[in-house]
Amino acid sequence: MAGSSSWSRALVHISPYTFSAVSIAISIGFSVLGAAWGEYITGISLIGAAIKAPRITCKNLISVIFCEAVAIYGVIVAIILQTKLESAPESKIYVPESLRAGYAIFASGIIVGFENLVCGICVGIIGSSCALSDAQNSSLFVKILVIEIFGSALGLFGVIVGIIMSSQATWPAKMA
Repeated sequence: MAGSSSWSRALVHISPYTFSAVSIAISIGFSVLGAAWGEYITGISLIGAAIKAPRITCKNLISVIFCEAVAIYGVIVAIILQTKLESAPESKIYVPESLRAGYAIFASGIIVGFENLVCGICVGIIGSSCALSDAQNSSLFVKILVIEIFGSALGLFGVIVGIIMSSQATWPAKMA
């Protein structure tokens, strides 16, 4: 059962730096993907609704800004995770402390990346609804914008969780 093909054995023999680097890429990549997807959803509705009511174009660009904030959250966390990477001596790469640090950074990047993917889509859908409803009735803009602000706040929660998770990453000390 504990042969060379078991997952636990594989996870222990992969460098924690590999997990850390992959999570940093996931943090940026999925955050930008979520922001782009949200901007796409918002943009097509904004352009379509602006045909009926051209007045909505400028004020509904705030939805695009909220989507872009999601990408910025991912970049910020990736920078924080990159600063957590420290080089451990070759002899201490696979010690439990190094593995724990690598997995903490990995979990942080995964959480932030996927959370920002979902948050970007959420903000995009709400921004789309905001543009379409504003074109029909301008009194709805502020009401739906408040909902969009709460949707964007979900991205901040992911950043906070990512920072807390990455604070668990402590690499073994180098020999003097």
